[in-house]
Amino acid sequence: MAEQQFDFVVVGGGPGGYVAAIRAAQLKMNVALVEREHLGGICLNWGCIPTKALLRSSEINHLLHNLDAYGFSAQNVSFDIAKIVKRSRGVAAQLSGGVKHLLKKNKVTVFDGAGRLDGVAAGGARKVAVSKDGKAVASLVAKNVILATGARARVLPGLEPDPACIWTYREAMVPAKMPKSLLVVGSGAIGIEFASFYRNLGAEVTVVEVMDRILPVEDEEISAFARKAFEKQGMKILTGAGVKGVRKGAGSVTALVEQGGKTQEIAVEVIISAVGIVGNVEGIGLEGTKARVEKTHLVVDGYGATGEPGVWAIGDLTGPPWLAHKASHEGIACVEKIAGLKGVHPLDTSNIPGCTYCMPQVASVGMTEAKAKAAGRKVRVGRFPYMGNGKAIALGEPEGMVKTVFDAETGELLGAHMIGAEVTELIQGYGIARTLESTEAELMHTVFPHPTLSEMMHESVLDAYGRAIHF
Repeated sequence: MAEQQFDFVVVGGGPGGYVAAIRAAQLKMNVALVEREHLGGICLNWGCIPTKALLRSSEINHLLHNLDAYGFSAQNVSFDIAKIVKRSRGVAAQLSGGVKHLLKKNKVTVFDGAGRLDGVAAGGARKVAVSKDGKAVASLVAKNVILATGARARVLPGLEPDPACIWTYREAMVPAKMPKSLLVVGSGAIGIEFASFYRNLGAEVTVVEVMDRILPVEDEEISAFARKAFEKQGMKILTGAGVKGVRKGAGSVTALVEQGGKTQEIAVEVIISAVGIVGNVEGIGLEGTKARVEKTHLVVDGYGATGEPGVWAIGDLTGPPWLAHKASHEGIACVEKIAGLKGVHPLDTSNIPGCTYCMPQVASVGMTEAKAKAAGRKVRVGRFPYMGNGKAIALGEPEGMVKTVFDAETGELLGAHMIGAEVTELIQGYGIARTLESTEAELMHTVFPHPTLSEMMHESVLDAYGRAIHF
């Protein structure tokens, strides 16, 4: 098989890989992208995008059952789970097609198959073998290779996927029928989003979390607020608890849940396992290289370089935070570093916003109050409730809060934490502020439009310095 020469080969077409390929093409490189399944990767096809379509449908269902608050009424409101799933898959397909178009527009050569490192060619260039269904498809040669193979759901012993009753995110996204009861294991972003989706469609939902609070990476106040909101919606939440075993039955599954030294049996139709992810480090040719794997993820420097010359890695393959926007920015930084552009900086993960699209939404950036104090910072903390905001009340969304954490000595915005309607859109304001290294002074002097939810961001800053106007 004749070798095909490229300047750059990217293995994996997710939000890290395809963005890296396009940026390399913009820099006049001859680029190849290898993708074994769907362009857009897990995020676009089985994660970020289609789950948001599902959550939108569940939010509409919630609204339709609360029309009286807005002066409307409707009878016999119902939904068709098959149509909800079909819409979600359609959204994913549309965007996957969009990625294909972008790659073609930028003259990126796409190979349909699995890519793996295949040694070193003459002159030190890297070789990549591409195969499909066990058969060789192509042999590629390039000076630099970016591995962007992503990650997959972690499987716990006893919670192996079973289409009938034990689901990962994949099965949870395409239910053949609507389950009446579910147990969600894990309360990170993935677990809580599915818990919110199914609860808002009427299912009885129980969440089991091994840590002492749900959404454990979030600020403690936000976690506590979220728990109260979810329990008010009828969700059952067990923290400091773990699933010690399961017993499958006809049309049901029983989980043995241990909490505080006591074990209880919880019978449901379906268990959703959302206990993290592991990197796809297998089958990509790392054997015999100097690339190092720790805890299922490739070890890289701030620009994506592995220990193997000419081999780079980005995205979920390299560890947390497992976010599409992190992968995309890593891809751009990696490519620009390889290209020798000036002013390229490694990605500062502390400036990456995190978003959870449950109801109410949760978003954050930077340090929590507890982490700031643990780092020895003296802090000033501001808070503002949704109940004090005119736009939130007009929208019928008075549940939520905005919290800001500042360095008491320098005024540096250390972190921002939000829960409530549309906070996943609002958080970027604080993300920009942190990137610009803004202090409380710049934020106080910024004029926020009225009436908007964003006014709460201003008021939270003012509150940190005893100057809140509407609270």
